[in-house]
Amino acid sequence: MLPLMAAAVQDASPSIPGAGVVSVCALIFTVASFWWINARQGHLKSWEPHSFAAIVHCSKARLRLPLVLHNSGAKPIVVQDLRLSFPDEPASHLPLLWISSPSRLQPGPEDEPTFPAGFAVAGREAQQLFIEFEAPFSGFIAEPRDYKVQIQVRVGHRKGWRTLLTFPLRAANIIDPDRYTVYSNAPLELTKEDRQKADAALLELLDEQEDPSSPGERKQRGSLNDEGNTGTNL
Repeated sequence: MLPLMAAAVQDASPSIPGAGVVSVCALIFTVASFWWINARQGHLKSWEPHSFAAIVHCSKARLRLPLVLHNSGAKPIVVQDLRLSFPDEPASHLPLLWISSPSRLQPGPEDEPTFPAGFAVAGREAQQLFIEFEAPFSGFIAEPRDYKVQIQVRVGHRKGWRTLLTFPLRAANIIDPDRYTVYSNAPLELTKEDRQKADAALLELLDEQEDPSSPGERKQRGSLNDEGNTGTNL
């Protein structure tokens, strides 16, 4: 009888540690699942915009971008500030600061002035926003080529600026830099006429940057030069 009881105890004893391991694993899984679903801090993600609005002067550069921000985690993320920079360009090109959050991409006289203000992106949700950047006296004159653009963000749960998105800005599509309007950011081939128009407008901007005199003075000076050149061509 005693040997039978001893054998039963020996058979039951290994099952106790096994049950304890299963219980601990179940508890860990429950806690981890709760943290993942309700308390995990994610990060912001964004994508290259298909279009943009731009106006570029020698004294001012302004860009308006349609951005989608996605929060990959469960906790909300507070966006405190945004800025746009050209990391591969000279240091004289100042970053473009966040100046407005308009309600649409196409600029117009009916735009309501909206000052930049912090906002929250809820957990596992996405928001579409129109963000307007500007830098007075930025030193940026758009050439007909692609620019590497970097959008940086400051969020509430971290310190300092962090890169949100890097993408090519196709400035060759800006055919009228003096007009604040929308352009495609797709790698499209411009027609010959559009290319000539863009090149002429950009050359005029470069001339204005080199010559600070007013357009009227330049025109008057040009007419005087024309009157002076009345001699016989040899």
